[in-house]
Amino acid sequence: MRKILLASLFLLASATTFAGGYRVGLQGQRALAMGHTGVAYVNTAELAFFNPAGLVYLENKLNVSAGGFGVFSSVAWQNESTGQYAKTDSPMGTPFYLYGSYAVTEWMSAGLAVYTPYGSTVEWPTDWAGSHLVNNIELAAIFVQPLLSFKINDVMSIGGGPIFVTGNVNFNRNANRTLTDLDGNRSNITVDDSGVTNWGWSLGALFNVTDSFRIGAHYRSEIILESTEGTATFANFPDSPLTPSNGDTSFEASLPLPAELTVGLSYDCDKWVFNFDFTRTFWDVYEDLDIIFGNGRESINPRNYNNSSIYKFGVAYAPSDKFTLRAGYYYDQTPIKSGYFAPETPRNDANGFTAGLSFDISSSFAIDASFLYVRFKEINESYDYVDDGSSFGGTYKSSAFIPGIGVTYKL
Repeated sequence: MRKILLASLFLLASATTFAGGYRVGLQGQRALAMGHTGVAYVNTAELAFFNPAGLVYLENKLNVSAGGFGVFSSVAWQNESTGQYAKTDSPMGTPFYLYGSYAVTEWMSAGLAVYTPYGSTVEWPTDWAGSHLVNNIELAAIFVQPLLSFKINDVMSIGGGPIFVTGNVNFNRNANRTLTDLDGNRSNITVDDSGVTNWGWSLGALFNVTDSFRIGAHYRSEIILESTEGTATFANFPDSPLTPSNGDTSFEASLPLPAELTVGLSYDCDKWVFNFDFTRTFWDVYEDLDIIFGNGRESINPRNYNNSSIYKFGVAYAPSDKFTLRAGYYYDQTPIKSGYFAPETPRNDANGFTAGLSFDISSSFAIDASFLYVRFKEINESYDYVDDGSSFGGTYKSSAFIPGIGVTYKL
């Protein structure tokens, strides 16, 4: 089995929940409700993710934001030439976040961010037409980031800190289109690993142009996840010198989490707030995924992603002291080139429509809710690097409904 298509090895899961490539864009209720904007929006501890430079401008000494999402997604595939059809039957995904900040002095705040920017589950039907590429994926990745935010003066602040990443993955696919054992069971490979870790960093800046107008920028570094202690299980292979032996073996692989830069602005006027963010993700670092197995076999999987951009817009309106209403939209470019559309990540350009609200129960405690509907442009594409030299393609249609709930506390 020369090619095990494990581009999903760590992070390639439900295609409908991600912001391009294999990036999950669900990092805060208030920000998501406003099109996932927030790099220049000084509002809550959600700044710990969107721009830690803003934490020092929060009015309260202690700020906490926490919440989660329910991801209901589907991907439908059809080969129009043969009529073959398949649809994912994935359980609900549950990404979450927890942010906190504490004002140490008037010019310095400390913070902590815990969030899941990569993680979901996708399941295709057993023995579907693309089972030689993927059957199912289960993924969880958690980022933990301690933060410091410094006020340089009344106009400018900076903030950031190191990022610790830990994750696990389980991935299964059939060996090829036809191979079975003597009992007719499809030959398959399962890759499993947990406790994969590495470090990165982020740095942000915020500029108060006027009392109502801010400009922000935030850079998050590239992080390379490397697996050296995982297990690859070869099952139901026929007893032949031409095929791998059944059983467990080790493997080595690495996958980059690309760097990204977000710049944006926020303008507030009386009861209104208007946000715009632009994110550039440097996907060109993801050229291929090479996997070396302990049984002497290897996998070479080209990806050759393009850099991509996301354009995000958000608005908030506070009709009273208790309620704030929010809405937003984003346009997300796919980084995937033609000929590289695999069933793990068949995501084309996407439109995201968001809405939400906050209700202040007291001066210290609020409930936040959001909703995201993502619609990916229907596309007929293929993956042209199947191990037998053929292509696998068809028409992909994807969408997701994602409600979220969270709380904000300040003291």
